[in-house]
Amino acid sequence: MGQRFAWQEGYGGFNVGRSQRQAVAGYIANQQAHHQKWSFEQEFVALLRKTGVEYDSRYVVG
Repeated sequence: MGQRFAWQEGYGGFNVGRSQRQAVAGYIANQQAHHQKWSFEQEFVALLRKTGVEYDSRYVVG
């Protein structure tokens, strides 16, 4: 008791449908090569835009 939940800086939570499981596994397996083309920040902002998530750019990346 007495512990409080808080997001650790630099982390986020996402939900993936079962039908996308293979695509996500492939992405994770090739993540190092993938991020040589796109930075994490570029990809994260693209994901937010694609899914229509409103965000404040001051707080998206460190």
